[in-house]
Amino acid sequence: MFFRPVRSGVAARPVEAFLVVNPRSADGTTGTNWPRYARMFDRAGIQAETRFTEGPRHATELVREGLRAGHRLIVIVGGDGSINEVVNGFFEPDGTAIAPDAELGIVCRGTGCDYIKSHGIPKREDEAIALLSRARSRTVDVGSIRFRDASGSQRQRLFCNIAEAGLGGAVVQRVNQRSKRLGGFASFLLSTLTTFTTYRNTPMTLSFDGGPPETLVAADLVVGIGSFFGGGMRVLPGARLDDGLFDVLVMGDFDRSEFFTNIWRVYRGTHLMHPKIRHLRAKTVTVDSPEPLLLEVDGEHAGLAPATFSLLPGALKIRC
Repeated sequence: MFFRPVRSGVAARPVEAFLVVNPRSADGTTGTNWPRYARMFDRAGIQAETRFTEGPRHATELVREGLRAGHRLIVIVGGDGSINEVVNGFFEPDGTAIAPDAELGIVCRGTGCDYIKSHGIPKREDEAIALLSRARSRTVDVGSIRFRDASGSQRQRLFCNIAEAGLGGAVVQRVNQRSKRLGGFASFLLSTLTTFTTYRNTPMTLSFDGGPPETLVAADLVVGIGSFFGGGMRVLPGARLDDGLFDVLVMGDFDRSEFFTNIWRVYRGTHLMHPKIRHLRAKTVTVDSPEPLLLEVDGEHAGLAPATFSLLPGALKIRC
């Protein structure tokens, strides 16, 4: 459901919030336009302490500081990558929730803004801000991924929307190396088409819920909680945010002709019946490969396989 902008000067009741703002999101226009957005928060009756991120992972640190100081509504103003950092800030490095009663609010200022599509959170800033003072919270699942970084060290990271191994990791790496001024749809579509022209499908060994390993050649592995990625691709059309299961898609050994012919079906969510696509649900997924296999987590490059995806059911409250 979408909400109209607040027309009166003050919302019905004041709301206290801790704002984490990525001024570099939306190609830097968030920082440039921040005074206007700050006035929107004031008009909506949201009394906020505002902190600006200064670099990668800073949002995670700021959220932990805010929660430990007693704040219980954390609002991110930034894109999908910033949302991911903020979600990680709700938890200690070992995965323990810092404040289980805390809520996350989102004003999306990014390229793809895919996570809010699954929630029905408005893209317009004034509508999203007005929603914060009116909405109730929804408890949703969170994913955890263990992987290795470029140096070979083991890492763990949480995600709230979608993570991938394979083609998606290569696409995100390309997107984040270029300007995103074309917007989410065009940036991800062009990078996807360009990447696949030279991409080589990779041997993968997969296991679901501790089952026997399966080895195959595949283009991509998608493990998700939400439905959308890539600036509007409805890759997991039946995914539910709170069902306690990952939706998993394995894109098989597509050749270029098959891929370019079927890419449009992903935007419509009609691709699951393709014979080279496998869709299932699981609580844990493992992937390994004898070749380098790039990972992406909520639209950001993460590291390399081997990787283990685990579900944390009902771990986060979203105001939506």
